Amino acid sequence: MAWDFVSLQQGIDQAGSPQRLLWKPGADPWKPPVVDDEYAGWAPEQDAWRSTVAISDLSFHMSDTFLRGSGVARLLSDVSANNIDSFVVGQAKQFVPVAYDGNIITDGILLKESDESYVLSGVPGAQNWVAYHATAGGYDVEFETDPDLSYRQDDPRLFRLQIQGPRALELVENAFGGPLPETKFFHSTPVELAGAKFRALRHGMAGQPGYEFIGAYSDHDAVKAALTAAGEPLGLVHVGALSYATNGIESGWIPTPTPAIYTDPRLAEYRAQLGLFTYEGQNPLYGSFYSESIEDYYTTPWELGYGRSVSFNHDFIGRDALQEAKENVRRTKVTLELDEADVSRVFESTDAYLNSYARNRIEVGGDLVGTTFQAARIAPVGTVLALSLIAREHAAPGTQVEVVWGDHPGFGTAPDAELGFPRLRATVQPAPYNEFARTGYRKD
Repeated sequence: MAWDFVSLQQGIDQAGSPQRLLWKPGADPWKPPVVDDEYAGWAPEQDAWRSTVAISDLSFHMSDTFLRGSGVARLLSDVSANNIDSFVVGQAKQFVPVAYDGNIITDGILLKESDESYVLSGVPGAQNWVAYHATAGGYDVEFETDPDLSYRQDDPRLFRLQIQGPRALELVENAFGGPLPETKFFHSTPVELAGAKFRALRHGMAGQPGYEFIGAYSDHDAVKAALTAAGEPLGLVHVGALSYATNGIESGWIPTPTPAIYTDPRLAEYRAQLGLFTYEGQNPLYGSFYSESIEDYYTTPWELGYGRSVSFNHDFIGRDALQEAKENVRRTKVTLELDEADVSRVFESTDAYLNSYARNRIEVGGDLVGTTFQAARIAPVGTVLALSLIAREHAAPGTQVEVVWGDHPGFGTAPDAELGFPRLRATVQPAPYNEFARTGYRKD
């Protein structure tokens, strides 16, 4: 017997509020499924994309929505801040949909396959938004979602294999018998290897040059074997689930913004159509920053650093609110470098793996000035880095702040209760933290 559908709105109503639904102290941090936790060890794997070359298998943890039809460009334009008209075939962009209040739904990567065909990839939040409006708005669009491994048991439709690091281009030349055609950042070119035809997307998650190869999953094993063989003379390191889960920290990508969908009456029908057992209904909130208002966890594209992807040359949901928010950006994205002595004092081991998506309080003189979004031990740096949003007046590199580390129990305890959580001194640094990611790999 099939389970009856339970909507996100029903889950909120039963819990009593969005916050009571989502607050889950002590939640396990995310890591990619299927991939082994470690191959060479999480610390050497982190070092590989900085110093040599690494391969990451991203085939199992992303959801893909395939959109086709004469109305697809109009749909994507209507539901996002992106300038769809500026896309060229083979190009990818950071997809930026916002709600009516101008806060982000979640981001994604949008790839244009043809004038009437796009693929939207990443966490399902943005994909659910697009799929809902495709149906509700009556667009001439067909869509199909290939979910990540959390929602399936068979093979995915696509493989994704990422090669990154200072020797990435050398590995690519070894594999393909020469350099690939010159390709701009976030553009792709068709390639062929091991009898398979697929796409090479110019990309580099950790700030180093590289490619993400995308093709039919039936070719996964052959292509991966060919890339691995080409990398062996270069000291290729296979990236495991633990190290991969930390590589966005240095490149400044906040992976888990809270979708701005939980209370707006204009989105009541959306919440009624969205399932409870989705990203929006299950992605946990936890940490030392607790508020009874879910809106306190929302973020704007301006805060997340997506301004370069925003265009006001068209009408779209949330346009006016997003334009107004541009004039009142209170927070900005930074990297916090936690004090090594405090890290040693608070955590059991100075070299043990650590990764947390907790929304921990950032304070100056005991006052709240921001929150962390992801903190992880980065072995080549020698301490913990925390990708964060902080009030602009405290965002200058070198500013000293404190991170309150702990899990607020949630409802029933005052948000500002003194719970005895340890405080770790931290120094504000830029985001992206990695200098090449900050200054180099987007210049083309």
